[in-house]
Amino acid sequence: MRNRTLEIAQVSSPLRAAFAISRGAKAQAETLRVRLTDGAAAGRGECVPYARFGETVESVMAALESVRGQVEAGLDRIGLQAALPAGAARCALDCALWDLEAKQAGKPVWQLAGLPEPRPVETAVTISLDTPDAMAKAAKAVPGQLLKLKLGGPEDLDRLKAVHAARPDARLILDGNEGLAADAYPALARAGVKLGAVLIEQPFPAGRDDALLKRPGPVAVCADESAHTSADIQTLAKTYDAVNVKLDKAGGLTEALAMVQTARRSGMGVMVGCMVAGSLSMAPAVLLAGLADAADVDGPLWLADDIADGLVFSGGMVSPPSAALWG
Repeated sequence: MRNRTLEIAQVSSPLRAAFAISRGAKAQAETLRVRLTDGAAAGRGECVPYARFGETVESVMAALESVRGQVEAGLDRIGLQAALPAGAARCALDCALWDLEAKQAGKPVWQLAGLPEPRPVETAVTISLDTPDAMAKAAKAVPGQLLKLKLGGPEDLDRLKAVHAARPDARLILDGNEGLAADAYPALARAGVKLGAVLIEQPFPAGRDDALLKRPGPVAVCADESAHTSADIQTLAKTYDAVNVKLDKAGGLTEALAMVQTARRSGMGVMVGCMVAGSLSMAPAVLLAGLADAADVDGPLWLADDIADGLVFSGGMVSPPSAALWG
């Protein structure tokens, strides 16, 4: 095998508006983009350093550089799983290797991975954490009927009521990002049943999941920050109904596929989620969404400018990536 060439670039993408969750807000997306060239074929991947788990642009760049020699010498996806831990760096390289394999084989990634033939999928559209009135106004302006509400504060029930009043047609995912108050949670869950909620995502901090053993109400609860790889699934199945599979946490499409399969065997529902990033980062997740019960892959909608040949969003649906983009 000829030696490959690995290129790494940092990308700063301004957002259309501030993106706020319970842990804070940001005005731009910081990603790392890789390109693997092997002869006439090239594969691309992108990742988002996850500050919640101690990742920075610098640390992820260092992790990518630490395996440059192995990657350029021909490291494959299986070897990559041992060479790097789950996280952003492995995600970028794993996705680039899938893309490279597809280009070399002349077959799309979905066929190589045994995924369903891709078709447009519904995606949740995120309503950033704000005042009840501001979130209601935002909800009126977005397309689609599946909305994800970022929550985390004493006005959460008012936020839910305001958005439901503005969009009574919408199904709502309530995302706490570990920031919901344990004493306020039961009332929120009970109200959610009447106000369009279909899922509550990561209400409490990772590691405090036992609080959900006696969770009230019929609204399903989904693990996010508590879920990283397939090794977590058996434990999570005791306290959660579903798991949010994110490639940046899992370390790429390879492990994300294993997470979905393990979750299904454990009787859990599956959401495919995302970080705030552009279409190159989102493309593998859109393909994986064909196996999921729900998808939250609206990251590119937050960017002021997306990558060329980006994903096409329309009416709350997202079309599969073109070969020019990825896969």
